[in-house]
Amino acid sequence: MLLRKVTTNSGGYIAKTFAPAAFRFITTKKPASQQDVSASQLGAIQQVNEANLVAWQKARPFEEVPKVNALKLILKFSPGGAYAKLDFNDLVATMLKDYGPFFMLPAMMGRPKILVTHNPDDFENLFRNEGIWPIRPFSETIRYHRNKWRADYFQGVEGAIATQGAQWNAFRKVVNPLLVQPKNIKMYAKKLAQVNQEFVDRIRLIRDPQTLEMPADFEQCLQRWTFESVAVVALDKRLGLLRDDQGENFADALRLFSALNVFMALSFDLDYKPTLWRYIATPKFKRLMRAMDDIQTLTGRFINETIQKLQLESQQGYKARPEHEQSILERLLKKDQKVATVMAMDMLMAGVDTTSSLAVGALLCLAKHPEKQALLREEVKRVLPQKDGEFIEDALSKAPYLRACLKESLRVYPVAIGNMRVPQNDLVLSGYQVPKDTYVSMIFTTLQANARYYARPLEFLPERWLRECGDTEVPPEGCVQSIKASSPFVYLPFGFGPRGCLGRRISELEVGLGIARLVRNFQIEFNYPTEKAFKGMLINVPNLPLKFKFTDID
Repeated sequence: MLLRKVTTNSGGYIAKTFAPAAFRFITTKKPASQQDVSASQLGAIQQVNEANLVAWQKARPFEEVPKVNALKLILKFSPGGAYAKLDFNDLVATMLKDYGPFFMLPAMMGRPKILVTHNPDDFENLFRNEGIWPIRPFSETIRYHRNKWRADYFQGVEGAIATQGAQWNAFRKVVNPLLVQPKNIKMYAKKLAQVNQEFVDRIRLIRDPQTLEMPADFEQCLQRWTFESVAVVALDKRLGLLRDDQGENFADALRLFSALNVFMALSFDLDYKPTLWRYIATPKFKRLMRAMDDIQTLTGRFINETIQKLQLESQQGYKARPEHEQSILERLLKKDQKVATVMAMDMLMAGVDTTSSLAVGALLCLAKHPEKQALLREEVKRVLPQKDGEFIEDALSKAPYLRACLKESLRVYPVAIGNMRVPQNDLVLSGYQVPKDTYVSMIFTTLQANARYYARPLEFLPERWLRECGDTEVPPEGCVQSIKASSPFVYLPFGFGPRGCLGRRISELEVGLGIARLVRNFQIEFNYPTEKAFKGMLINVPNLPLKFKFTDID
């Protein structure tokens, strides 16, 4: 590990990032006093610097990194080429086979060259050295829409997805305190429980009365559930997408739902594949801009409705709620209306399809492993005594097997394919010198079934995530050795560090309560093959008809 900590007398530490060209010290926790670093600490720092310098000098030059020929790559992506029709997962696997676990993609069509690594040691090195303002590139189409296409509306407030540096930090400082504190998320448990009860009712309504199977387009119903759930937090309102009584917001909700689907379908092609949109407005680019316009307009409309509701309550003399009882949106609106609106857009764009894919993966795993489903059901009965009733207080914290099932399903069916960073200091990756400002793509989906990192990797074993499995000399029956012994950086479904997923707690609560409600109500089956269950786009999305069978449990 190339990040070292030097303890100070005040309990803080100085972190030294590996930068042979210019060794710099970054204080990550300021000392309470301003006394000088002791001679012994300076000696320790010097030893670290010398060790890092030796590692850099021993590493192979950056110019020797295996490179992919630009012309050959363009031909492979051209119609009829080897890569032309591959989804992201197949593309990643094919490139791994063609070029190995560490190679450089050429710059082309306005996109910079990208270093690709499948090595978890590199992941750790990058994350440990990403600095206080990590650079996570791409999402360029979102950036263009907010910084160029509709700059008049956004006026520099461009969210957390596509911004960098001080601009990203300014936005994050406003929203982070509200989105990462568990107490602020737990307040939505009852509202989300009402949504997942409606989802259960919807399943009973649309399933085949004879076979009890869902229709082939059940994925849309799942997406409506996750959309409705995210809207509870992002928009502070119910949209009615799971009910037949179409309310006043239904038409706008469907239009927003459609725009989000277009965004997900086109972003992968325009952000990650060779494309000309950076030079000319291609048809796909125009469609994507129109979809983002709809997302911006409709989200703003829903936010304005919430503002009008709050103003009306104030005019009618309603007593203001204590701050801890106010919604996240309400508190954000008091800080900055533009920030509140853009944050709602980010939550919808990043939270609907990702949460839906997580739920599908969990359902497939439980359906194919009825013995695990039975174990989970026994636990769920303790946190949801009545299948159509309310969850006990703080249900997820009292359901360790449920949390383990969700973690394991994310390992078996990862939602994200990888992550990307631009290091701000020179690093050694996979034995090569890598200068700062290099775009580095970390691919972890290829590692999830690797026996080097996971015990019994092809099995669905929620037990591997239970704390008691790794803390006792003789683990309980069903436990396996910890999968984290080799590298904890293999499994990072929500990212790592300051630029980790802001919506993680919301997603875990939403899916956790939803899966619990489904398991409490139904025996879940899937009587079809699950090969290539997901296809890689911007994220992994379902790739087969989701004809689950839901049999009521007495």
